[in-house]
Order: sequence, then C-alpha cells, then structure tokens
Amino acid sequence: MSESPTIIYCHCAYARVIPAEVKNDVLDTLSESNQAFEAVSDLCEMSARKDPRLKELAAHPQLRIAACYPRAVKWLFASGDADLAEDAKVINMREDSAENICQALLEAE
Repeated sequence: MSESPTIIYCHCAYARVIPAEVKNDVLDTLSESNQAFEAVSDLCEMSARKDPRLKELAAHPQLRIAACYPRAVKWLFASGDADLAEDAKVINMREDSAENICQALLEAE
C-alpha cells in the first residue's frame, strides 16, 4: 500500500493573481476531504525569507502543490534553498478550475 500524497495548498496571500473563488473552493474541498494537507500563507514570501519550512516541505514524498505556475513554484523552492523532487506535482490555480485542481490533488496514485 502506498503512502498518501503530501498536499501543500498556497493561499497566495500577498498577490492577487489567483482567482479568489478558485482559492476558496480548493481550500473548502481540501478541508472537507479526509486527506491531510498543509496550508501555507504564501510560498513567495516563504521563499523570499528563505524559510526553513520550505526544505521540510520539499522533503515529503509524493508531493502535490496547489499554487501558481509550476516553473515559478520550482524556482521559489530553489530560491529558498529547497529543491523539489522530480516527481513533485505542481497544480496551477491561476489557470485551472477548482474541480480539476482538487481532482489532481486528491486522486489516488
């Protein structure tokens, strides 16, 4: 039996680039699911501060991140001295629907 994926949800608190409805719907769905997840206020801010939590988060297996553009999220982790594993899955809340995002976050491997 495989481990459940580790889910990180970025609320993108300091930039208004993700539609509020999408962010709220994704957060509500995650909260109502039986899946554990980590909600962070803002990955950009964590990266800028080189928050050591980024390394802890990046070390989790089967990582799924609901945030922004995948290339941006990878660079945010790298800038924060926390490289993501090759198999980390970044789901783009800027361009996808809440339904598709939640499906990608919660689907079984």
